[in-house]
Amino acid sequence: MGHREDLLDGAVRCIYEKGYGRTTARDIVAASGTNLGSIGYHYGSTEALLNAALEKALEDWGTQLATALLATNADGLQGLARFEAYWNSVIASIAGHRPAFMASFDAFLQMEHAPAIRAMITEGMQDARGLWASVFHNVDIATEPQKAFQLGSFYQALISGVLTQWLIDPANAPTGHDLAEALRMIADTL
Repeated sequence: MGHREDLLDGAVRCIYEKGYGRTTARDIVAASGTNLGSIGYHYGSTEALLNAALEKALEDWGTQLATALLATNADGLQGLARFEAYWNSVIASIAGHRPAFMASFDAFLQMEHAPAIRAMITEGMQDARGLWASVFHNVDIATEPQKAFQLGSFYQALISGVLTQWLIDPANAPTGHDLAEALRMIADTL
């Protein structure tokens, strides 16, 4: 592995341990076993390296979540039963990747000053809408883009709220059953 990869891996570890806004260049070189000059040489700046590290951490989580969702057995399930089966996989993945979310929310604080982070998070949220519509309702974004966008937007908002709760108080975050029951109650009133 070269200095570039060592720096990236070290920066990911630092983001998990210290957060995006509190990680310094010295922290990264200590974690990666490199030197300060290598940050400038390979990434141009500490901020560029941190942005790359945050993107890598979130991409790794996204890949692991997609794998977990594909492994979820929801064959033959429809509607809220399908939602509940998938939601439990989402919650388990969130619990296992709490540091990545802490770093993401930490990065939100930097978005005013870091357009690259804003663009990365915005793109990720847009891409996720199609995933949520597909997972929870079997809607294909390619054939039903408007429906996928609308359904995906709902789940994106729901997931964002649950992520916030997981960061604040993971012991009291809603389960798939809780959310499915709430959706059932809402559907019954319409």
